Amino acid sequence: MKISGWSLFSKINSKKLIFNTELSWNKSLIAKGNLRSYGDSALANIHVDMLDYDSFISFDQRKGILVAQSGVLLSDIIEVVAPKGWFPYVVPGTKYITLGGAIAADIHGKNHHKEGCFSSFVESFTLVLPNNKEIICSSSENNELFYATFGGMGLTGVIKDATLRLKKINSTYINQKTYKAMNLKEAFEVFEKVSKSSYSVAWIDCYSHGREIGRSIIMTGEFLDDGQLDFIPKKKINIPFHFPSFIMNPIFIKIFNLLYFNKHITKVSQKKVDFDSFFFPLDSINNWNRIYGKKGFFQFQFILPKSKSFNGMKKILSSISEAKTGSFLAVLKLYGKSNQNLLSFPMEGYSLALDFKKSKKNIELVNNLTDYVISLGGRVYLAKDSLLTEDQFNKCYKKSKLFRDIRSQFGFNKHLNSNQSIRLGL
Repeated sequence: MKISGWSLFSKINSKKLIFNTELSWNKSLIAKGNLRSYGDSALANIHVDMLDYDSFISFDQRKGILVAQSGVLLSDIIEVVAPKGWFPYVVPGTKYITLGGAIAADIHGKNHHKEGCFSSFVESFTLVLPNNKEIICSSSENNELFYATFGGMGLTGVIKDATLRLKKINSTYINQKTYKAMNLKEAFEVFEKVSKSSYSVAWIDCYSHGREIGRSIIMTGEFLDDGQLDFIPKKKINIPFHFPSFIMNPIFIKIFNLLYFNKHITKVSQKKVDFDSFFFPLDSINNWNRIYGKKGFFQFQFILPKSKSFNGMKKILSSISEAKTGSFLAVLKLYGKSNQNLLSFPMEGYSLALDFKKSKKNIELVNNLTDYVISLGGRVYLAKDSLLTEDQFNKCYKKSKLFRDIRSQFGFNKHLNSNQSIRLGL
């Protein structure tokens, strides 16, 4: 069967295996969730499909402790626990990822500056090793593999199930405040001003330049306390086919950015929104990745140390503006301190996520920007990566040697590989 990451950047033929506890390890393979990572981290000649391994094992409604198989989607978790007054502490920009994928990517969200990564709320998980032995991993048991698996992109065993601690809520609605920043300096000032907010995120107009470079719409959010725990899924828009590639052109992106920025009339506004609208706005459009055409796109998400974030972001945005390539989606977020996991992405600073249409010009631009990010002590997010070289990866992730040593020690390097791991020399 043919599979690809969410960006459609790479498409390969892959043999599908259904997960069971007696896996065949004769050849190298990788576990696959819902293919919402953007690049090739879940692509391999043989993949183990985890989607049908999606049962809830137990849920302690009093303590908010959930035990579930790794193929369960966050959307399924939310649908069950939200009406009961619980919610995952950390969610990414889509709820259609598996629990195992959330662990493998050590996902982060709009609240990293307050709550950290997904791994902070996973009490333990079960790993299946290449000899089919199952082991429990936690901060006190097999902790070497515990810290290597978060952010390890599925390269340290097949995640079978996990125990997750949930956040208590008294509403499925959010008080959303919106701030309009006329340039990057104002945007950073707003982020610092609202840094005590539980959730914060910004959209940036990549086509702005000069005094307006980095003009942004910043949104903060707090769960309300109104007792409204109803959950009514919305009707979705569907993109039934791949758009012609010429539609996603610089003129279209520039006009879209202008209209989106100017639709926010007041400097500061406030409204009540449901959690879907706040956390997962793009999930309202099925197959939105098709708008880039059959050739697809790629995402470039990087993070810079806080002391270098403003000047670094300004230079990167200037390079994008000068290249006249633009990004349809540009998301800026504030982060707290890094954790002890070997390959987790976040560090204290700011990250920017950018979508680029697949083209030789854009690939060359991002390769150059990656080198600049590395020179500032930053790194690129592996769950979004399609382009990193082995040398760039080693410079991004200082604990990469230790990760390789663990892979070799347990024989993962012989039995668990993806196209990404091969590209990065893991």
